[in-house]
Amino acid sequence: MGLKLSLVPREVRFFELFRREAALVRETLAELSLSLREGTSRHARLRDLEHQCDDVARDVYNLTNLTFATPFAPEDILLLAHSLDGIVGLAEEAGDKIDLYHATPIPPPAVQLGACLAEAGRELESAVKLIEDPARLAPVLQEVHRIENEGDKITREALHQLFAANHKEPADVIKWKDLYDLLEQTVDECESVAEIIETLTVKNA
Repeated sequence: MGLKLSLVPREVRFFELFRREAALVRETLAELSLSLREGTSRHARLRDLEHQCDDVARDVYNLTNLTFATPFAPEDILLLAHSLDGIVGLAEEAGDKIDLYHATPIPPPAVQLGACLAEAGRELESAVKLIEDPARLAPVLQEVHRIENEGDKITREALHQLFAANHKEPADVIKWKDLYDLLEQTVDECESVAEIIETLTVKNA
């Protein structure tokens, strides 16, 4: 993306790339939530968003290598970029498996987890925008933690219902156990990013 030719100061460019990556996280999780709510395939769009996020993460890596004095420790910059990209990768995998498993109809707990993910995506985008203003970060990060706790509760209840339903076909149990685990992992990764942002801002206060 022409990092060497950019006239934007490199420190500013890091924050621009983080905001771009966070916007892709928010859009990806919204798409996955919509797919679960509507029971429709959105994997093609999710795959496109994953490729875009990979490109932004690569730009962060390249910029880090080109910059002598980075705004944060290089390892922290790379960890945040990698972790944001990881959320998008997990969401794309979930979208792929929804298609692969022909996982319809979508059960209510999966729809609820999708809503949690969409909400977490919005909060993470806000958190990334506030990295330069850490005094306002705490409520946003707390909300991500609340969402993760809610996701845990939904997943536990979903698995209880899944294994308690004796009429379920074994294949349905297997595919939805896998999908619930993947959706929960995606929610957990959102919390991990919130913790990375919190640590990063504390270290650089």
